[in-house]
Amino acid sequence: MNDLPKTTARLAVAVLAFFAGHLSYVSAQSVCLPAPRLLTTMPMGGQVGSTVEVTVTGESIEGAEQLRFSDPRISALPKLDADGLPLAGKYTVTISPDCPLGIHEARLMTPLGLSTSRVFSVSSLPEVIQEKPTPTAEAPMELAINTICNATMPVRAVNHYSFTANKGQRVLVECAADGIDSKLKAVLIVADEKGRDLMVERRGGAIDFTAPKDGIYQVKVHELTFNGGPEYFYRLAIRDVAGDVIPDPLPSTQQVNAFSWPPPGLSAVAEMREIEPNQDTTQEIGLPCDIAGSFYPAADVDTFEFNAKKGEMWWVEVASQRLGLPTDPSVLVQQIVDEGDDRKYVDVAELNDISSPVKVSSNGYAYDGPPYNAGSSDVLGQFQIQMDGRYRLQLRDLFGGTRNDPRNVYRMVIRKAQPDFALVGWALHMMLRNGDRNALSKPIALRPGATMALEVVVIRKDGFDGPIELRMDHLPEGVAAQGLTIPAKQSRGIMLVTAAEDARQDMSMADFYGTAEIDGQTVTRRCHLASMKWPVKDGKSEIPSPRLLADVPISVSAIEKTPLTISPQEDKVWEAKAGEKLTIPMVQTSNAKFSGANLSLSTFGGDMERNPTFDVSLTADRTEAVIDLAKTKTPPGDYTIAFYGGAVVKYAANPDAADAKTNDIADIIVTQPVHIRVLPEEKK
Repeated sequence: MNDLPKTTARLAVAVLAFFAGHLSYVSAQSVCLPAPRLLTTMPMGGQVGSTVEVTVTGESIEGAEQLRFSDPRISALPKLDADGLPLAGKYTVTISPDCPLGIHEARLMTPLGLSTSRVFSVSSLPEVIQEKPTPTAEAPMELAINTICNATMPVRAVNHYSFTANKGQRVLVECAADGIDSKLKAVLIVADEKGRDLMVERRGGAIDFTAPKDGIYQVKVHELTFNGGPEYFYRLAIRDVAGDVIPDPLPSTQQVNAFSWPPPGLSAVAEMREIEPNQDTTQEIGLPCDIAGSFYPAADVDTFEFNAKKGEMWWVEVASQRLGLPTDPSVLVQQIVDEGDDRKYVDVAELNDISSPVKVSSNGYAYDGPPYNAGSSDVLGQFQIQMDGRYRLQLRDLFGGTRNDPRNVYRMVIRKAQPDFALVGWALHMMLRNGDRNALSKPIALRPGATMALEVVVIRKDGFDGPIELRMDHLPEGVAAQGLTIPAKQSRGIMLVTAAEDARQDMSMADFYGTAEIDGQTVTRRCHLASMKWPVKDGKSEIPSPRLLADVPISVSAIEKTPLTISPQEDKVWEAKAGEKLTIPMVQTSNAKFSGANLSLSTFGGDMERNPTFDVSLTADRTEAVIDLAKTKTPPGDYTIAFYGGAVVKYAANPDAADAKTNDIADIIVTQPVHIRVLPEEKK
């Protein structure tokens, strides 16, 4: 399988905390070994029960063998030419009649492993493809109502469509773009037959249009800054909507912070709804409660009153932004104090954002933190009742002063403490210098001998502060996973996924989860996986945009090994007393040539991350890892750790080719897990 392109790359493996010192001369380059990435599909979905021809493009996907989907009820076969040979990048996709509607993941199985994903939507409506641009109002593409059109936006262009509606007919015109991984920032316009604008929506989304008379109407779509190209795709839906129904939006991917919603056991439908109008009135509730409502009309403030007793502690959780909406909920709890004919409101608590559990990148990349934000503008907080009495709670959208959209809904749960946790992980990214702003999607496509580190963070709920063990099951043959515990009261852990040096090409959908003891019970929670929508190689032109994935795919490459493997000399538990220095023999296997003599290693894993960095030789086949337990102050116990670091490696994508060249790339190399037991210090 030497049919990868004869492009070249060079691997510079960076020590996160010391990246600038080791790679000061590397600037604005790719920072990962080549990885298979699916970039576009056309169309981006299909009607349930139908068969469609799909064309794909991507990076490092040469020799792709299969197009796979996250739901087995979507299947694909290569499209064949007249001689019965597969046509590159073309597949016949069959969507089973029992396939669930909504968002699914499409991926390519390639010689390098399973690619990153691209959204594939399954709808109940007939679908068409726009074969060529429609740049003028004189020649729009005609669409029937209740149709979805798959299209791509050309550069500096406007696409025109037309539909026929009767007087008084309500039509929802909606453009799915950002929610299906597109780079398009859509401007949507409904116009009359001659192209004169009637309604404009400049923030994407939808236009709820009622036809003023029988006739033909036009829809115009363009990019906010008139960018375009294959990555600026969209799905335009024109739907008939009855009466006062609030229509469901087109399905969309979830933002990273959506991992922390809903709480386990929450019913699909709220127990009660807000009663409108309540701008100047209050709604009586009893605690605990579960309420659904909307930030509508503009500047809406929903007010609820309840009785409470001294000493009660209540937790409030509001979901709206985590539902994919452009909202910023805020909760104000006040005590109602009546003094004769006068009424006063005494503030008890003001609850706003859910903070990110770890510091995120300040520039959207990875210079001083991950380019993923697990925090949210939603609400998760508590308030305590200081005295028996009457209280009110006001809920508002801090961004909602001028927006008048009933689709900006919320769900509010007020409960006694239910300690719990939610987990999300992503492939570890570089801590890059300014000017090296790469934020690349990293599929868990392992080269034999490689260890990939996934950073895992936790949102702790309702006072839970215990340790969390990370696990991963259902792995490909030859692949092992070892979770580094998230310590008590901390927010970050590491999952290490390792392919054996003799692992063969394989793939599976893994189960990724964490377990903890809460009130004497073992609690298990799924760990969601997040990834970049697009590989960002030049931060001066693009901001990274991550999202949650539907599953956890893991695969092994068939064509090359990792440049460097570092593993313990023995598979055993290494012991040392607290306060001592522990030296662990390590074995190095190199499959590439390096620029430079040494590799500086830092430590992953709980209380040992304070371990000083140490150097190992890149020319040796044996080395030593050193842990100074006096400096880490690690208490007695069992630990799993790993080391990570960087070096510059000569790399060629196709080293056997006659014209093979080498170049530079930056990436992270992680050692295989090391098991350590810290024994109590001997009493003097």
